[in-house]
Amino acid sequence: MDKIPVAILGATGQVGQKFIFLLADHPYFRIAELVASQRSAGKRYAEIANWKQTTPIPPAVAGMTVKYTDDSLVSPILFSGLDSSVAGPVEEAYARKGHHVISNSKNHRMDPDVPIVIPEVNPEHLDIIRSQKFGGGTIVTNSNCSTMFLVIALAPLHKAFGVEAVQVTTMQAVSGAGYPGVPSLDILGNVVPYIGEEEEKMERETVKMLGTFTGSAIEPARFVVSAQCNRVAVHDGHTETVSVRLHSKATPAQVMTVLREFRGLPQEMKLPLAPENPIIVFEDNDRPQPARDVWLARGMATMVGRVRPCPVMDIKMVVLGHNTIRGAAGAAVLNGEYMLKKGYVKP
Repeated sequence: MDKIPVAILGATGQVGQKFIFLLADHPYFRIAELVASQRSAGKRYAEIANWKQTTPIPPAVAGMTVKYTDDSLVSPILFSGLDSSVAGPVEEAYARKGHHVISNSKNHRMDPDVPIVIPEVNPEHLDIIRSQKFGGGTIVTNSNCSTMFLVIALAPLHKAFGVEAVQVTTMQAVSGAGYPGVPSLDILGNVVPYIGEEEEKMERETVKMLGTFTGSAIEPARFVVSAQCNRVAVHDGHTETVSVRLHSKATPAQVMTVLREFRGLPQEMKLPLAPENPIIVFEDNDRPQPARDVWLARGMATMVGRVRPCPVMDIKMVVLGHNTIRGAAGAAVLNGEYMLKKGYVKP
């Protein structure tokens, strides 16, 4: 099929750059438009992008003229990595013009008619976009980066055993703060035990994503999440220590089997960015580790290890994921792949 033109909102930022990295040779999508701040508009992308990826700027993208967020766009699908300070009204405006906005920004996640989607976990939530009032356009979001890996790990357990309570402590990479991130004198040899709004996002997004779509609304799951979030001196990869209380008791071996066997529609459909195994389970006592495991499955898998009994809850484990790939741009691109193949968006 002919590749579908897509635009990247916030193209100069770190998430925007990851979109370019992932979409450069995509089989479904073609980068047609780049959108950024008024300061960057009208200039060649290579001139104004502070490129921080491990591969060069794709030549076709380097020479593109950057547009401003007030400009009209022709691409039907817009991948948004806009900063939350501007994302809300910009994404709404483009949706009202008929575009399908697939957003990594926080602004619309908790809107009642906007789903936070992981295609392996809650694809049925996408049906709520049919009731959005944007005149043909839509807004779909992916979750906060730390919520992403927690939800992927919890989803098969909630289905198999029922989740009653969750306690999670995160050790989050500095790349999650964007560029230039956290000042070196604040993070080197240190742990910062506060990331603005992060705990609240994890606690409210998790129950929305694991909730039930009734046909007209998304009812949150009926369990509580307690989150404590920390910034640590790791480049990429959010690590989470998780304790879970289950409705039906399960052994660590049973939990590991359920996690290891977990698959979803993206795997059945063999979508380009879908990892063969959404969850990779480790037997080793000292894994997963960001330095060794974060790029497994091209950064699109969630790693789980140290599954063992918890004396306070029932099960405790360690969860890891690549925060700027599966936790950000890669999640949005996978949503786009799924929505295209299931007919939620039209070329």
